[in-house]
Amino acid sequence: MIKSRKLHKIIGLILVLPMLGWTITGIIFFIKPGYQGAYEQLSVKTYPLSDSIVVQPNNEWQEIKLVTSILGDHLLVKSNNKTEHLDPNSLLLKPTPSEAEFKALLLDAFTGNSERYGDVINLDGLSAQTNTGVEIKLDWNNLRLSQKGQDTQLINLLYKVHYLQWTPHKGVDQVLGVLGLILLILLTILGVRLYLRK
Repeated sequence: MIKSRKLHKIIGLILVLPMLGWTITGIIFFIKPGYQGAYEQLSVKTYPLSDSIVVQPNNEWQEIKLVTSILGDHLLVKSNNKTEHLDPNSLLLKPTPSEAEFKALLLDAFTGNSERYGDVINLDGLSAQTNTGVEIKLDWNNLRLSQKGQDTQLINLLYKVHYLQWTPHKGVDQVLGVLGLILLILLTILGVRLYLRK
């Protein structure tokens, strides 16, 4: 009986940090504060299509999407499960935007939530940084934007804490996770056993 009590206390002490982590992060995941902004889907702002655009489809195309943005018309073509970004008039690959064009595209997209995105302060290829600390990337082939702020990084860190991803090694994290669950089950069994003996 003394051995069971001692083992119960030792396991309980070992599980203090994981249990605190699970509880606190679990409450945050239930309430979801700040999730809306952190995982907001930032999209390229689109405009009505021009009536003059006529596209002659290619036999190899599986899917086409015609979009008009502040930079003009875009033809997104899927063939062989790969998307290409074409100029709808010439059907040639549309060149990646210049810094000025990229900034114009971003500022146009920011109009839906300018409070979050603010202004662009740094451009690096198809990545941008804003004065509100948000990092934005442009997938030119698919004409898609993705955003990540400090709040996104914090929530991602909380997920790592919750799922015991405490090291940079996936294998070690999996061992820690399984060990944590085994200790939790053992703690429960010992607790029930001590209760019944009492």
